[in-house]
Parts: sequence; structure tokens; C-alpha cells
Amino acid sequence: MIPISDDNPTLRFPLVTVALLVAMGMVWVLVQGAGLSPTILAASVCNLGLVAGEITGRAPIGEAVPLGRGLLCLVDRDPINYLTPVFSMFLHGGWMHLLGNGLFLWVFGNNVEDSMGRLRFLAFYFVCGLAAAAAQIAIDPASPVPMVGASGAISGVLGAYLMLYPRVRVNVLFIWVIFVQVLSLPAYLVLLWWIGLQLLNGLPQLSSMRPEISSGVAVWAHIGGFFAGFVLVKLFENPALVRARTLVRRRAHPDHW
Repeated sequence: MIPISDDNPTLRFPLVTVALLVAMGMVWVLVQGAGLSPTILAASVCNLGLVAGEITGRAPIGEAVPLGRGLLCLVDRDPINYLTPVFSMFLHGGWMHLLGNGLFLWVFGNNVEDSMGRLRFLAFYFVCGLAAAAAQIAIDPASPVPMVGASGAISGVLGAYLMLYPRVRVNVLFIWVIFVQVLSLPAYLVLLWWIGLQLLNGLPQLSSMRPEISSGVAVWAHIGGFFAGFVLVKLFENPALVRARTLVRRRAHPDHW
């Protein structure tokens, strides 16, 4: 299921959400070369991506990770490594990675921003991103593999949305073989389904009996970010904005209440 929109009107233009989307797009084009050069893309991921083993010091210097044909990323002790939890939030591994993250941020981020206010939402976004990075580091502290993507921070936005608007209808694109349909579902079904998939993929990574099981995705960053957002949303929400939004939603969709 792919969320494409929701029935959740906003009170103000989502300035921070749009700014984050623009920033991710600009970094993709200007820093990562829009993925057109494998060398530039690999260099950006290697140099600016989050490497857990570099931050903890548990990955040996010089350990190599392949990032493509003839391309290796080497573990180092560059001081910039400690800034990569922030830098990595704006980097992506490909067009689909960028577009997928952008879609989720647009569908859910504008409403969460509208419930917090712009500055609170920006702080919340980065706190969730850092919590996501911490979760991934905790799960595999010696990993030499670079992690990039905004999905940890965006997962925090999803957790906040679940807490704030569990019954709002979300329009999702449902694809099964040749069957394609747009469904309107309660947000709690969509978001619990999503976090359930993350847990299904992530729990096998905790097993020392089968350490080779991995989807290649930093699912524990998703899980950590989601639960951070779910828990912290009440610290960042603006009660006056939430009340005003509730009145607007009830007027717009009285049948959902």
C-alpha cells in the first residue's frame, strides 16, 4: 500500500515540510549528482553517510565495503563522521529512495507540522532523525556500511501522525499483481501495517543464530524513528493548533466522527 493523500485539511501552508523536500532535492542534484554518476553518488554516500562503526570506533580502519562496480568505501576516523547523523538525513541512494521518502513526508508531514508549528516541527524532525540513527547504531555498532536517507526522521513523523490522527482517512494505492485500486483507510490501519512490516523485517536481525538475514534497509532506523515520534509528539504538539485543526476536520468530514 502506497499512501498518496489524506482527508486532513491544514490551517497553514506547510513551509518547513516543503523546505525539507526542497533541501533533499537540492542535495540529491548538487551533492549527489542526481545519481547520474556512480562515482559521485558512491563518494557522497561513503563520505557523508552514517557509518555506525566509524562513530563507535568498532569498525577497523581500512575495512572496505563495496558500493558498486570497482567502488569501495573505506572506514576512516575523519572528524566529520560525527556530523553524519545529520548529513545522512538529506542523502539518498537512488531516485526511488528519494521519491518514496518525499511522498511519505508530503502526505503526513504537512499535518504534523500544522499541529506543532513550524519551529517545533523542525526540531521534532531532527530529534526523530537522531533517534533513528541511534537505534540503528545500537543494533549494529560495528557496521562498516554507510546509511543514508530521510526515512528515519520521516518515520518519526508517521509515529506522530498515528498518535495525533489515528482515524483520519488516508488514500492509498493498493497494487496486487494486475489489480490496482485506490482505497480510503483509517490512518491507524495504514501506519500499523507499515510499522508491522518494519518489525517483521527487523526482528530477524536481532537473532545471533541467523545474522545474515537482512533486507539491505536500515529498518531499525525506521523502527527507532517511529517510536520516538510516537512517544515525543505530545512534547512538541501545540494544543491550540491541535484543537483548531480538530474543529476544521470535523466540519470538513463530519461522517468520520
